Amino acid sequence: MSNYQDGAVHLDTKKLTFIGVIVSLGIVFGDIGTSPLYVMKAIVSARHGGGQLPFDEYIEGALSCVIWTLTIQTTIKYVLISLKADNKGEGGILALFSIVKEFKKKWLYLVAIIGASALVADGVITPSLTVMSSIEGLQIYNPHTPVVFITCIILVGIFFVQQFGTASIGKFFGPVMMVWFAVLGITGFVYLIQDFSILKAFNPYLAVKLIINSPSAIIILGAVFLCTTGAEALYSDLGHCGAKNIRASWIFVKVMLIINYLGQGVWILQNKELSLGGKNPFFAMMPDWFVVPAVILATAAAIIASQALITGAFTIFSEAMSLNFWPIQEIDYPSGVKGQMYIPKINWGLLLFCLVVVFYFKESNKMEAAYGLSITITMLMTTILLGFYLVKQRTKKYVIGLFLFVYVVIELGFFSANIIKFEEGGWITVVLGGFIGICMYAWFNGRAIKTKFIKFVKLKNYISTIKDMKLDETIPKYATNLAFFSRAKNDEDVESKIIYSIIRSQPKRADHYFILNIINKEDPYSFYYNIDEVLPGTIYRINFHLGFKVDRRINDYFQDVLDDMMEQDIIPNRSSHPSLRSHNVPPDLRYVIIDNIYINDNLLTVKEKVIMNVYNFVRRLGSDDFTAFGLATHNVAVESAPLMYTPIGDRRIQQKSINSKK
Repeated sequence: MSNYQDGAVHLDTKKLTFIGVIVSLGIVFGDIGTSPLYVMKAIVSARHGGGQLPFDEYIEGALSCVIWTLTIQTTIKYVLISLKADNKGEGGILALFSIVKEFKKKWLYLVAIIGASALVADGVITPSLTVMSSIEGLQIYNPHTPVVFITCIILVGIFFVQQFGTASIGKFFGPVMMVWFAVLGITGFVYLIQDFSILKAFNPYLAVKLIINSPSAIIILGAVFLCTTGAEALYSDLGHCGAKNIRASWIFVKVMLIINYLGQGVWILQNKELSLGGKNPFFAMMPDWFVVPAVILATAAAIIASQALITGAFTIFSEAMSLNFWPIQEIDYPSGVKGQMYIPKINWGLLLFCLVVVFYFKESNKMEAAYGLSITITMLMTTILLGFYLVKQRTKKYVIGLFLFVYVVIELGFFSANIIKFEEGGWITVVLGGFIGICMYAWFNGRAIKTKFIKFVKLKNYISTIKDMKLDETIPKYATNLAFFSRAKNDEDVESKIIYSIIRSQPKRADHYFILNIINKEDPYSFYYNIDEVLPGTIYRINFHLGFKVDRRINDYFQDVLDDMMEQDIIPNRSSHPSLRSHNVPPDLRYVIIDNIYINDNLLTVKEKVIMNVYNFVRRLGSDDFTAFGLATHNVAVESAPLMYTPIGDRRIQQKSINSKK
């Protein structure tokens, strides 16, 4: 596990430290920490669907559901179990998939794709909901506060600053969230001490009684589920802070959350009419003089929660690129800090969807109706992958069976509670998640289809030809150092299109030929290369071993390789042209990127044709290879080569003399 630097704070994620705990508060718990803004309000609203239990028993039962959901779902599954399932310190559903994909189950990648796409989709609602819920607190003073306009301005500001990096303000996230959780605890405690009988909510029987006896139990569970929606993000942020720091900070976070929920429960029971009238108990139980500061603090917490989710989305897509689930896109590191990446297309796409959500729902209580549907799917997918992880850890079969039974039942229950939100707005996250999932599926399988029709040849069969070309001065010299990108898995193979480009397309004479190959490693931070000298002094295969947390700036890495080779006198460090060599000018370098041209689809099945059509659409979402790999256009040549090489049929056109008679 590597060190992580957040702003000016250097954090060793292997150790439990005070700084690590503070940073964890700012990075990990933003989403789940802002849930008190809307959970209890949603629970009260859920009772409008009907209920036979008295109001006080209803609230106590709902609080019991919240407490035990935070315990069973967040504490046990994620904090205690999932954080152990790390890939060299990295967490999240795609990191978990990297650990278990060795089981060779063909459908496992579908589980990862569904979970990742659903997580991104539900993350679109989170910034919109948290920011809008905090701004709505101002309506206590002015009912005509332009909540939608202010929310949109804040969201635009959040996404706009991503391009400049957040390292400079990131170091303040922890202290702000520490104050936020302290305020949650204090405001809740003020009402808790007024009625300690609310502590009976710790009895799980009250939760069971509510679920069994309430006709609107399914709606209630949908509202209760909102308290744990940040659990999946908690797991995804493992690599930023480390398991020890997250577990230690969760103790403080959980205590403050539960105290606040209990305090809200007391206020609701004391102010039944106001709560049923739509008052948000979170702000209503605060003194009038503290409402504005509370709104400001809540907005800051909402911004921090949104920032964490945006960073999480960048992480998911960067991992998806390395796992061949998403086309390679340009990634910037504006802060110069590894954890602070920026993907422009993803950033502006998320902003667009957030604004659509805000304008569509206009009120946070309507937004709550759509919230949580997709994340239940992600949690189910994580549970399935965790089952395989436990198998890999040689856990006893009955323990694995118990784990799967308990959490599949719980999460299917929450899914059933949230699926009724589909018509109320949940369809938005389903459509968005479905779109992302289809794109990932098509990209993963489209690449496999292309690979099936790409011809690979043995590089050694062309060594003598290339060797003679190098000495043939009748062929104009194309470059001193010439580099091609290859995806051949066998070290002895190379794409036939590369040989075609060197020998036939336009004979390319060079002093040195480099075959560059990126090997994706399961270790997220793998970062090394090795050289295979195919023809001494002429042909080299460079293998870059990169983890899914390492960006693909191949231009920079290859320049490091060339520098190393020059220092070791493997290749000259000056130009081969005498006039330039005398002035110590370094040798020139050119890249050739060969694009595949789709010629004929007669050999594809109907399913493959559909996949390839979606694949070609998804390609437009990605960046050009030379942009994604950090290459400059001045030394890159892009060529076209046929994709299909298999003959269409057995018939061959025959020559016939014009003067021949029939």
